Amino acid sequence: MDFNELIKTNKQNVKNIIRLITKADNEDLEQEVYIKAWKNSEKYEERGSFKSWISTIAKNVSKDYLKSAGFRNSQNTTSDEVVLNTVKDVKVTPENKLLVSERQNRIISSIESLKPKLKETIMLCEIYGYTYEEAAKKLRCPIGTIKSRIYNAKKELAEQLKDLL
Repeated sequence: MDFNELIKTNKQNVKNIIRLITKADNEDLEQEVYIKAWKNSEKYEERGSFKSWISTIAKNVSKDYLKSAGFRNSQNTTSDEVVLNTVKDVKVTPENKLLVSERQNRIISSIESLKPKLKETIMLCEIYGYTYEEAAKKLRCPIGTIKSRIYNAKKELAEQLKDLL
């Protein structure tokens, strides 16, 4: 498979990672990921999957962007209305931090308590952004099985976390 084909097959995964980390779609970052992958393609070793390798690049590019002066400047140049709306929502008190932390711990704990196959499937599709087809291929099972596992995992999580919903 040529490099262009690998990029096409991993495009949605790269978009999802960037969106997850930066909380926005950013085509410039996507392009930077592909440029870095292309420039460093000779360093890629086929011990792991290409998807894991390009995912790591996407994560690092996104994190670097958040640390950059360009990101901080773009955050400072917003309209007054946006600033006012943001300020209202950003009451960071120790109690709020504790509530958010407890909520996250409950969600993580609930995911951890799932049966291994349900946990593995929900992690691939909902956390790592795999499509059902990619998950089916990775787990070597039919797409219908993936859909069934996702449904059952979400059903169990909804039951365990119904007080948070």
